[in-house]
Amino acid sequence: MQRFWQGSFLVSILICLAVRSYGQTVPEMPKQVRAEFWLTDPGRPVLFVKQSSISFTDVAKGSATIHVDASQTYQTIDGFGYTLTGGSAMLLNRMDAPARTALLNELFSTEGKGIGVSYLRVSIGASDLDERVFSYDDLPVGERDPTLTKFSLAPDQENLIPVLKQILAVNPTIKILGSPWSPPTWMKTNGGSKGGSLKLEYYEAYARYFVKYIQDMQKAGIRIDAITIQNEPLHPGNNPSLLMLPTEQALFIKKNLGPAFKTAGIKTKIIIYDHNADRPDYPITVLNDPDARKYIDGSAFHLYAGPISALSDVHKAYPDKNLYFTEQWIGAPGNLKGDLVWHVRELIIGAIRNWSRIVLEWNLAADPQQKPHTPGGCDQCLGALTINGNIVKRNPAYYNVAVVSKFVRPGSVRIESDLPKSLPNVAFKTPDGHTVLIVLNDSPLTQQFAIESQGKQARTNLPGGAVGTYVW
Repeated sequence: MQRFWQGSFLVSILICLAVRSYGQTVPEMPKQVRAEFWLTDPGRPVLFVKQSSISFTDVAKGSATIHVDASQTYQTIDGFGYTLTGGSAMLLNRMDAPARTALLNELFSTEGKGIGVSYLRVSIGASDLDERVFSYDDLPVGERDPTLTKFSLAPDQENLIPVLKQILAVNPTIKILGSPWSPPTWMKTNGGSKGGSLKLEYYEAYARYFVKYIQDMQKAGIRIDAITIQNEPLHPGNNPSLLMLPTEQALFIKKNLGPAFKTAGIKTKIIIYDHNADRPDYPITVLNDPDARKYIDGSAFHLYAGPISALSDVHKAYPDKNLYFTEQWIGAPGNLKGDLVWHVRELIIGAIRNWSRIVLEWNLAADPQQKPHTPGGCDQCLGALTINGNIVKRNPAYYNVAVVSKFVRPGSVRIESDLPKSLPNVAFKTPDGHTVLIVLNDSPLTQQFAIESQGKQARTNLPGGAVGTYVW
């Protein structure tokens, strides 16, 4: 009996040690963890303002709960931001130097009041939010330049390039995406800036045009991380614009652009489509071509038509290719309450939960009359900022991005969180080990709820239509 008791006692000790050892491999949340809470509530208004922190305590059931699980991970995040249109750059560049410096620090730094914008889109040549239409190789009617001897970034050297350099001084690691609205008109079937298609005979020259753009921007100290082939290739009614069908895009990539990048040693990512979510068949058609696919990093989307879930359709078809959300406008004069709810629900939460690595709002800045724009370009595009000399007004898109950009830094990873009724949300683990949760109260009434993480809960509430940014 004594031997049996001694053996049982020894086994019990070994079991206890094993349990303790196993427990040490799954660290629990420290007892005194508190979450920062930043509130954006247009109803008050309280616009991205830090509130009293909330405490995580032992789980106590009884309210709607968002469960956050850092063990289940999804895509890596590249950043959040805007399109720095030529018009935006012009307005920034015309500010007095001290006012411009202060504003750029607010936009691109995370220190103090900085919102930490970490990704920018720029136009390759003019977009419709430039003062005029231009390319980097404009010629008199009837002339051609297939060797691109007259290529020059001069149109961007007055405003865009100087402003980008100042932004890079604030955030040297910001990623920049370039998108063309149109090739030079002499390359097009209609010889004009609006509509038309790229002539087959100039596919090779246009590929070199991209190469020269990336190389000359690099010489100016600006690294282009990625390009899209064409902004809104199925919308030839803008000025400037181009019609490019998916079979044409695939042909251009596999025969010209991909090989040209390879020969020149260019590592800039090639991203396709860059248009609405109602046509996921477009990027899938391009990716179905194996000779084009090998050069393609991923696909880009806007949401002027179609559901945000279409991004997941492309992910399911080609899970090894990345997804990007590159544009969404807000029409003047804007409606902060409605715009915040829609954009946070569909883009900041929706696009990221459907595999996008970025979310970009449309133009960073416009003047009080929504200028500048090209003849026929968008005359109702409300900037994230309205700039009138040195006077700056912050509009809905500023806050749509701020709620996530300050804390969800590049390199963050989306993690699992469930979706209680009327509380759409998205969660991240940041490179420095923090957890960030963005929650929208998508109902008209105040909601109380709990956030559960690592066996602890923090109780909080959000007014109807408000957004909470929680960091712990």
